[in-house]
Amino acid sequence: MKTFDCNNGATMGVLSNLRVVEIGSSAATSYCARLFADFGADVQKIEPPAGDPIRRCAPLTPTGQSAWFAFLNFNKSSTIIDPAAPDAVTQLTAMIENCDILVDGRDIDPTNCPSVDMAAIRQRRSKLIHLEASWFGRAGPYAGFAATDATIRALAGLIKLVGPAEGPPLHAPDFQTGILGGLWGFIAAAASAVARMDGQAGRSWSVSIFESSLSISEYLMFEASARGEVMRRIGINRFWPIFPGGIYEAKNGWLGVTTFTPAQWRAFCDMLELSELGDDPTLVLGEDRLQHVEWIERQFMPRLKMRTAQEWFAEGLKRKIPIVPVPDISDLLLDTEKRQRGAIVPVVLGQEEGLTVGSMQRLTLTPPRRGGKVPAPGEQQPVADIRKQLSLAAPRSSTCIDAERQPLRGIRVIDFTMGWAGPLCTRTLADLGAEVIKIESTKYPDWWRGVDRRPAYVDAQMYERSQAFCIMNRNKRGITLDLTRPQGLALAKRLLAGADVVADNYSVDVLPKLGLGYDVLRKLNPRLVMLSMSAFGANSLYRDCRAYGSTLEQGAGLPIVVGNPDGPPVMSHVAFGDAVGGLNGCAAVLVALIHARSTGRGQFIDLAQIECMMPFAAPWITLQSIGGMSPPKYGTRHPQFVPHGCFRCLGEDSWVMLAAIDDKMWQRLAILIGRPDWAIDASLQSAEARRCIEDERERAIEAWTHTRDADQAMSKLQAGRIAAGAARQPTDLLKDPHLRSRAFLQEVERAFIGLHPQPSMPIRDGAGPFAIRTAAPALGEHNGEVLSGLLGLSCAEIAQLASEGIIGTSMLSEGS
Repeated sequence: MKTFDCNNGATMGVLSNLRVVEIGSSAATSYCARLFADFGADVQKIEPPAGDPIRRCAPLTPTGQSAWFAFLNFNKSSTIIDPAAPDAVTQLTAMIENCDILVDGRDIDPTNCPSVDMAAIRQRRSKLIHLEASWFGRAGPYAGFAATDATIRALAGLIKLVGPAEGPPLHAPDFQTGILGGLWGFIAAAASAVARMDGQAGRSWSVSIFESSLSISEYLMFEASARGEVMRRIGINRFWPIFPGGIYEAKNGWLGVTTFTPAQWRAFCDMLELSELGDDPTLVLGEDRLQHVEWIERQFMPRLKMRTAQEWFAEGLKRKIPIVPVPDISDLLLDTEKRQRGAIVPVVLGQEEGLTVGSMQRLTLTPPRRGGKVPAPGEQQPVADIRKQLSLAAPRSSTCIDAERQPLRGIRVIDFTMGWAGPLCTRTLADLGAEVIKIESTKYPDWWRGVDRRPAYVDAQMYERSQAFCIMNRNKRGITLDLTRPQGLALAKRLLAGADVVADNYSVDVLPKLGLGYDVLRKLNPRLVMLSMSAFGANSLYRDCRAYGSTLEQGAGLPIVVGNPDGPPVMSHVAFGDAVGGLNGCAAVLVALIHARSTGRGQFIDLAQIECMMPFAAPWITLQSIGGMSPPKYGTRHPQFVPHGCFRCLGEDSWVMLAAIDDKMWQRLAILIGRPDWAIDASLQSAEARRCIEDERERAIEAWTHTRDADQAMSKLQAGRIAAGAARQPTDLLKDPHLRSRAFLQEVERAFIGLHPQPSMPIRDGAGPFAIRTAAPALGEHNGEVLSGLLGLSCAEIAQLASEGIIGTSMLSEGS
């Protein structure tokens, strides 16, 4: 057997000076801690004698190892603490007091973790960073709810819009909320690590898994509400407001297609020799085309079957159309580029060797580990302990620290991002206190201001009314610069010379062609961290492929495991990859900032957004790499929980997601739906036994749910301590009682649109959310403030720049 080099010895990493203790059991806290381990932190996972329950989570390898646990936990050490042992509390307390970061999943599943006095520990260890995860937060109507990955996603508006129009809604396997919650938890803890280097004390953070999941749905939540649209499920691989934006059958395989801009729609039609469709003035925008879905698909679907997915991909590259082949899991495993980049890495699970998904935070100077070993219960792994040489501890001082200070205050970010992914990354940095200066152009403003460049739209300043733009760009200052002209380029360089971070999500060649590549900027500012958020990576063979969030999901392998066994690959969201890329970009920047603040050296981050989607398919990648098994499709069912599914309720398109996660929950469910005989039937006391009557059981559940609306069904199920969540529309979340009770939605005043709601971050270091300080900037709103205040330009110089069109405050229309 080939022996993999897992690089999990005592190799130094940028976070080798950190010691992390992980307690409780949750996918979110496990993933958060793994992100620290990726960069060399000493992560001690505390387990009970029976081990973390996730060790038994499906899918399982041929020898019974959990592929999901493997992805979440390689490169960690395991410590067994028996809560019945007389020294259990003393042992755990000592470990926590000797760590830098405590990652705490006990509110989700305590797993017999000994109870420790956190208040006393905090008194003795003021520098300790404590991250606590929960399904819904400590307070609010849902705080005591039983939950699973799928019930959370149903409540978060991530299931109802997916699947056939008639129902039931479809959803991906249970590997999403833990990744999203883990990313947010890592962002909170890493931001505190940056702050601690600047003299701040440690913090106690909480992360809501439910609110973390809203990062994916917030775009539709606010944009649809602002436009007054009534959103509904319109079929598999169809999503408002983009069409076509789905997966279609080619001659050999499947092809992901996204036509967002009018130019892309025309190019797509020309490619298929359907120019009459591309030239039709009534079909310019995706929203126009959604009125004629069936008719348009009848025109182009037969033509896509005439050539292979790879052939269409080649054509799309020439025409700058965002199209991509949809890979099988086996295709990902054979992808040499993904292995070379570290997107797929070796992993050892006991006696088995396989592959899993590596770190997405592709720092080029201080790269993450490439693979590792999954610890057996109680197994210690070698780590590099350089705490004496490089410490993140706050400097010794008698000066009191302002506990309310934002963790990233004093960090300056120059923001060249557009759309969703990049702006979410920089918005998160801004929300945490960084000074973010967004640079646009009057010729090429952020495309989320609108891609309609017709004079009527521009003259009415409709580009200032985009709700999506406003939620992604709050807490930032905005200026305009024409970077194609020497004066604009020179001003950008002056701003970059004094910055800590620069971020862009353009195609990989855009900034280098303008003279703002990293080779130039590092000479200008050696401590600058540069984040490039391209679709496939700076050196990828596919670096020139145009992509949106939908393209990233289509090309990352996830759709192949979603849907019914006899159905096509199924997308989960119109732009799933955008938010995921943004959160990974933010996480990567924070790691690079820790290194820069320690050494004075910046670096280039080559983040490929398509790789950021691969963790959601990670268990299936591992499973197929070891056993050669193609991933099964479960539809709305589950490999472990029986029963599990989305059930029709009273009313039009009303559904509730429920799951029996153990035998006792199954018994309570059986009694609730009027089948006490099932509850006492000894032959149905295991999930596998219940699977034999799955059809009959589901009919009985639906007979019960169909007489109640979704909220009533959820309330009765939760009262019976059964995991359940009503399947929400994204717009329903604007009036969700739990979010309202937690002040998650904040009202912000802005010119052009007035008072409007904004989502909070799902991470808190107190009872309330981080306050939103300022609304999103109007185009060029802070030209004078930034150019005079930071660069010292006079009023006359600024006026001259405006007269020459280097700066401006109005978008230019087509042909201007």
